[in-house]
Amino acid sequence: MCGIVAATARREVSAILLEGLRRLEYRGYDSAGLALIDSDHNLLLHKRQGKVAELEQAQAMDPKYGCVGIAHTRWATHGAPSAANAHPHISGERVAVVHNGIIENNEALRAELQAAGYEFLSGTDTEVIVHLLHQQLQSSQSLLQAMQTVVERLEGAYALAAIDVAHPDEVIATREGSPLVIGVGIGENFLASDALALRQVTDRFIYLEEGDLVRMTASSLQIYDANGNRIERTISQLAAHEEATGLGDYEHYMLKEIYEQPRALAATVPATGAHDIADEAFGTGAAAVFDRVQAVQIVACGTSFHAGMVARYWLEELAGIPCAVEVASEFRYRKRVQHPGTLLVTVSQSGETADTLAALRNATEAEFISSLVISNVDHSSLVRESDLVFLTRAGAEIGVASTKAFTTQLVAFLMLTLVLGRRRNLSPEAASAMVSALHKLPDYVEQTLKLDPLIKDMASAFILRHHALFLGRGIQYPIALEGALKLKEISYIHAEAYPAGELKHGPLALVDADMPVVAVAPGDELMEKLKSNIEEVRSRGAELYVFADENAGFLDDPRVHVLRMPHCPELLKPIVYTVALQLLAYHVAVQKGTDVDKPRNLAKSVTVE
Repeated sequence: MCGIVAATARREVSAILLEGLRRLEYRGYDSAGLALIDSDHNLLLHKRQGKVAELEQAQAMDPKYGCVGIAHTRWATHGAPSAANAHPHISGERVAVVHNGIIENNEALRAELQAAGYEFLSGTDTEVIVHLLHQQLQSSQSLLQAMQTVVERLEGAYALAAIDVAHPDEVIATREGSPLVIGVGIGENFLASDALALRQVTDRFIYLEEGDLVRMTASSLQIYDANGNRIERTISQLAAHEEATGLGDYEHYMLKEIYEQPRALAATVPATGAHDIADEAFGTGAAAVFDRVQAVQIVACGTSFHAGMVARYWLEELAGIPCAVEVASEFRYRKRVQHPGTLLVTVSQSGETADTLAALRNATEAEFISSLVISNVDHSSLVRESDLVFLTRAGAEIGVASTKAFTTQLVAFLMLTLVLGRRRNLSPEAASAMVSALHKLPDYVEQTLKLDPLIKDMASAFILRHHALFLGRGIQYPIALEGALKLKEISYIHAEAYPAGELKHGPLALVDADMPVVAVAPGDELMEKLKSNIEEVRSRGAELYVFADENAGFLDDPRVHVLRMPHCPELLKPIVYTVALQLLAYHVAVQKGTDVDKPRNLAKSVTVE
């Protein structure tokens, strides 16, 4: 959600700011803007509703140049998408601010500022910040001091960057509940919401902590903690391979990332031996923690929540450990009773998901013996604040609809099941079979990708439909949920998923000839019951699309279309079948002509409640 880029250098930075915004487009946004201080200490501004390309066109037609600047892509919260509501916001023709997050007390601050004579030109919560800064600068000696005073009055979550023509060589920034990273250059420094935005100018980064405040010039960096103390933060150097974000020969990032899954899955399984997974894959000290685990509580949002739902089946069936799974936005706001010896597991692709991060911070030592995060992004807030860490190796995921991040999360949960199960009722032979299956998983996914042409043909039946129903039983129910989520996210078709046994309890009323039904039917011990559920749907005239094991015995007829999936171990079927459902959603969206990689109203990294 939203993206910040800032720069202070001895060279002109408008092109750097625009390239940074392009690299942040995946986060989701509806407007964009930039502000620069030129050599005459004038504040220059461009803001446009729509894509970064609109901002680039404005810059091409009316160039604004400067060595210090801030830029932003906005995802609307307060105030509709418009040029007026786009960031940066300015005050007194001297101060400009960009902001990610939500200021919860903005209405009270707005009323106070209006009474003081400030005129508001937008409907955003951000505009109160820039006016407060301008007001404070009347009595403060520096922009840094003014920002320190202003943030004491803000309630909510924010990442802020500000420039001031009276301090023309510096950028002041701070964060509370929303990520910011400094890009360290030579004779220049940068700032962004995500290191990816700055990889074109540096490979050295400082990840700011909660409450940090930074003063940044071309030649210097000063960082202060929440108490105002001058501090040093570690500089991390990112490897070159972490930047592989080009489209290559693919039409969309989502398709590229679907096809990258065999590599990502193979990379996520540590090469620690053919027959076992070491506890240390989850971090130093993991063995001592795992020895004490009596229950697991998984907390996540969206696709990551579905991964947790799958993990519950594995942890309880294979490891014999009680497991609860809850949406983070609900978990953090209710009174809870936990089993003694419970391990808290948070799951987040970005490691910055606001509700999941808040749930971790809300957890207490009395409730949980330790915390483990499964994430795709090193140095993220959840990674830094958790006791144990498992980093998936999906690589950069640009498409908003998660694909390889989800399947690598499932691999991580299989590994967690194995290391916890070893301590209970999982035999060495069963553990060895699990590891062997994990090493074969990329091959089964490769076989599934070869079904792409058949899935593309199947997708054509969905493009004129307004609703779809997904069915699954047992561990395939959360996979049906994930398939429905993918379809609704990128094709805008209303899709629901249900446990197949729930059909008679309500959903069957929706089924008719205009409602395509997708059944995930891998061929396990619940197959016969699922076949009965499918017959209930078929008898109501629905068109059925069955994703079934090639040995399951499903037959095509005029209203039943079977995609015969490669035969693979039961353990791997949730992952393998997910890939086919991803392809279905992708091809439906492409044929409908929607924006596959950047679906409307959605953001990749949800950093606000």
